Amino acid sequence: MILSIDTCLGASSVAILDDERVLAARGEPMTRGHQERIGVIAREAAAEAGVDFANLDRIGVTVGPGSFTGLRVGLAFAKGLATALSIPCVGVTTLEAMAYGVEGFAAAVLDARMGQVYVQIFADGVALMAPDALTVGEAAARLAELYSGGPATLIGSGAPLLAEALSGARVLTPVAPDPVAIARLAAARPTPGHSPRPLYLRAPYATLPAA
Repeated sequence: MILSIDTCLGASSVAILDDERVLAARGEPMTRGHQERIGVIAREAAAEAGVDFANLDRIGVTVGPGSFTGLRVGLAFAKGLATALSIPCVGVTTLEAMAYGVEGFAAAVLDARMGQVYVQIFADGVALMAPDALTVGEAAARLAELYSGGPATLIGSGAPLLAEALSGARVLTPVAPDPVAIARLAAARPTPGHSPRPLYLRAPYATLPAA
């Protein structure tokens, strides 16, 4: 049985799966307050599923890219719970979770502000590139380079920024990845040899003043 946790983007969400069966899935849209809500949402999902945290075999958690603060909230909660239960904690990126289950050519694109996007491109679930932070122009060029025809989907908050670069593509703008997709990706991974680490594709805006 697996619990998935996501606080990287515009929601706090969890899902509990028993093999392929979805026992519970809950989420609340939010840009702030993940720390206060994620534990409550997880407990509510466990109650809905009729399970105790002690019944869990694994935890999956998004590691980014996303909000610097938000992704650390989810990681801290997931790793703390996994440590308490002595079970594996498996990291999943927000980009692969966004693109999960999308057939054909799929580009997961998050608006990173400042003229940049976080992007990763897939073909029938197979990654064609590593997650990257690119300018909108660079991302458009990468789409043109990797697209070889057929159905195409742009998904994520940054998808509209690249809509002109891939004419005819379906454009989807969910505020966060599906927690069920996160759980399924994490369940399929081998047991990791270390705790998941945050995926930062660029440095934070804020810097310490020079000494």
